[in-house]
Amino acid sequence: MDTLRSRWHADVIALCPDADRGRVSDEVTDLLDRWLEDHRSYHDAVHLAEVLAALDELHEGGDLPARDRHLAGLVAWYHDAVYEPEASPGGNEEASARLAQERLTALGLAPADSDLVARLVRESASHEMTADDAATRAFHDADLWILSAPTERFDAYCHQVRLEYGLYGDEDYARGRTAALTPFAERDRLYLTDHAHARWTERARVNLARELGRIAPPA
Repeated sequence: MDTLRSRWHADVIALCPDADRGRVSDEVTDLLDRWLEDHRSYHDAVHLAEVLAALDELHEGGDLPARDRHLAGLVAWYHDAVYEPEASPGGNEEASARLAQERLTALGLAPADSDLVARLVRESASHEMTADDAATRAFHDADLWILSAPTERFDAYCHQVRLEYGLYGDEDYARGRTAALTPFAERDRLYLTDHAHARWTERARVNLARELGRIAPPA
């Protein structure tokens, strides 16, 4: 957790150099408490760390300038800050976006930046992005990095998602999971950054086909 705390402080202070350090520390404690809630299996601190690592890869690959990397990092922290599997579609993202706007404004983030963070948190509900800037493209791809993960990690992710939605029966889960993944499988371009498009797409398509095949109802 120390690495995550350090990353939070670096991103916030880079964008809000005058932020009260005590308030910055209190906020990361609250966020980590959220990411470590017992009912989370996939949408947990490991997922957060993977998104941040994917942002680092995109930065190193030339698709994410330094300032946008900090902004996208804040989006990563808040995009699943509120997570309840039984929430209505978009409900978690809306609550998380409101939390981000309130808390980041209190820390001193510029209004345009807090608006961007809140927008991207909301758009993570569908991954249909309404802007074409570096932070938007990079966060979109980093949040979907898991689709391109090595086979063992991808299969563990699928199992973790099933655990989170354990209140649903197999048929209902299969329908919902198919509806969630099929749009990604059918996109002409799954990833928006050049780096992710070139390096992550092939493995993601293989993973998606395998997951959709194994949850499909028998013919």
